[in-house]
Parts: sequence; C-alpha cells; structure tokens
Amino acid sequence: MKMKTNINELFHEAKCNDTYVKVCAPMVRYSKVQFRTLVKNFGVDLCFTPMILADSFCQNEKARSNEFMTTMNDSPLIVQFAANNVDDFLDASKLIYTYADGVDLNCGCPQRWAMKDGYGCALLSQPELIHDLLRTVKNNFPSNFSVSVKIRILQELKKTITMCQQLEKCGIDFITVHGRTPTQKSGDEINIDSLKEVCEIVRIPVIANGGVKTLDDADKLHKKVNCSGVMVANGILSNPALFSGTNKTPLSCIRLWMDIKNESKDKITFQCYHHHLVFMLEKILSKKQKQEFNILSTFESVDSFLKTNVLKCYNFDISHKMKCKIDDFITCYFDDKITIKHSSKCRGCSKSVCYCICDKYNPNSSNGNYFSSFVLNNDGIDYMDSNMFDESI
Repeated sequence: MKMKTNINELFHEAKCNDTYVKVCAPMVRYSKVQFRTLVKNFGVDLCFTPMILADSFCQNEKARSNEFMTTMNDSPLIVQFAANNVDDFLDASKLIYTYADGVDLNCGCPQRWAMKDGYGCALLSQPELIHDLLRTVKNNFPSNFSVSVKIRILQELKKTITMCQQLEKCGIDFITVHGRTPTQKSGDEINIDSLKEVCEIVRIPVIANGGVKTLDDADKLHKKVNCSGVMVANGILSNPALFSGTNKTPLSCIRLWMDIKNESKDKITFQCYHHHLVFMLEKILSKKQKQEFNILSTFESVDSFLKTNVLKCYNFDISHKMKCKIDDFITCYFDDKITIKHSSKCRGCSKSVCYCICDKYNPNSSNGNYFSSFVLNNDGIDYMDSNMFDESI
C-alpha cells in the first residue's frame, strides 16, 4: 500500500508548532512526481499535481498516463482537477482515490481557454455549482480524504468573504486563496488586506498564495495574514530549495535532481529534466553559459555540462542523501467501469453519442493526440500564479 497522509493532521501539527504548512503549487507541466520528490527534500510539506482536466482524465488512457504518475513515497499529495460538472469531478476523484491524499477543485485559472470552457475563474460566477461539486465529492469519500478548492479573490471584498463562507459550508477541509483577482497579472501586488480578512473569518485552514520568492517572503506573508499555509509557484521553480532558506538553488539540489533523473530511468522526459534546470540555473550561469545550456538536447550533454561548469567542485563520490526517494513507482490501475463510461463521450459536446462535427475533440478518433497538443499549446507554467509563458488563446 502507498504511504498515506491525513492533510488535516498536517495543518494541526503546523498550528501546534506555531508555524505553517509549506506548499508547492500546482504548476502545469512542472509539478510532476520527480519535482515533487525534489522539493520535499528541501522543506516542502505538501505538493499538488499540475491542474488536470477531469473530463480528459476520465475519458482518455493517454491523458491518465501523461498527467498522473506517483511513487510509494509521493505523499502528502493533492490532485488538482479542472471540472465544470459533478459527474466528471466525482469520477476523476474516484479514479485517483487510492493514489492520493485528496483532491482540489481549480476555481482560479484565469486563462481564456479555461474561461471559455467553463473552468477555473468561470466557476466563480456560479457559486451554486462550486458548492455542488465540492459537497458531492466530499460526501462520497471517507473523512480522511481531503477535498479542497483554490480560488482567486474577487474585486469586492464582501463577495470574496461571502464566497469563502459558502465554500466552508460545503464541508471541505481547506481553501487556497490566490491574492490577486482574475484580471491581475502575476507581477501585480497581492491584496494582503483581503487575504488577512479571509483568514480571520474562515474557520477551516486557509493557504495563502501569490508573490512569494523567498522563505523570508513566505514567513512575512504568514505573519501578516495569519494563514495556515503558504503556497509558492515561480519562486520554487527557480529555487526548489526555497523553503530551506537558500536564496538561490544550491549545488546539492542540482545534484539531487540528477540523481532523481537517474532513478526515474524512462519515466522522466528530457524536456522535464532540462526545463527545470533552465529555471534552477537562472542565478548561477552567465549569459553565455545560458545560451549554450538552453540548446542542449540530450541527457548526456546536460549532465556533462553540469559536471564541467556547475558541479566541478562537487564531490561526486558523496551522493546527496534523499529524505524522500523517487524509487518504487506505482503502476496505477483505474476502474474500468468509470473509464468505459466516459470513453464513449464526445470531448466537444459531452454526449455519449456525438451528432455534431467534433472530430478534433473526440478522444477515440485522436487516440490522445488532441489532449497532448491541447496541453502543449495552451498551458502556462502555473494557471494560478504565473504568466511567465503567455500561451493562452
């Protein structure tokens, strides 16, 4: 059996120790199991998967294999879904129940494609639907399986407070509040006053999100708003050891990332390995070295570059001791009753039999290609906290 964590106990323990839960945000393409393992070795208490489209996850085998991978030690873990109907959210949650400690509903993605399809921030204008989604899932699982939601603050503070109180009544375990409105950019200041008032009024744990680049930033945010947890996206992407107190990625972190890649064998893509290092090395390499590193195209060339230019003073005979290991990958088995039920639905109209021109949306006709290209072309690094790559449509 996979290791399990009671998320409520995680918050309780942090409160007893007069501290907060340190959280790695759901970052599209970057919150994979390898990166989750890395950051847990440097002070992270709780990790999220990337945001996963619940309908695609239920319908398509390739979507499931591409978007979700886990190990025996991959806990605490929250799987975040984007969903706009109860059927998809509930069934997707049932599929991953065995392999995770909870599920989270994304109600804060501001990108145009998500809004158009009724996901993310589009749900903020439908509080009754959010309530139905969360309450239904919460009522279908044991109390130790966490159900939560991530939102953005609204233009009017009163509406934000009312919404949070309504969400609390769903019986959910915690709420994450991003301190910017749906129309704000990632560089804009977060609304400290709104976050503080939410934390004062809401009785369940509140994770504050936005604008954190260092451990000092996280500590100050916790102190200002009295939140139960602090979630970080871009800052931890650039420095996975952020919560350990370092101002830039330490060499031990880079070395451990190499070890995790080696342990992962064929379960990590070159793109994932290389892209993470691009962010980690931002404050370490010179401009010329960055240009050279960015065009490398093989695992071997990247490792050679690191050993020659970055880790030349590092003792490779002494491997970094992993607190959280990447070994023991789990082969996930998903309930056929659920997947077969959803596999006949049309991606475009959600009907079991499609009578419209929706071929490009049909997972059966595309054999997963639609899902892969959709993610590749339309996802930013972090729906909730970053516009580093503007790939919205």
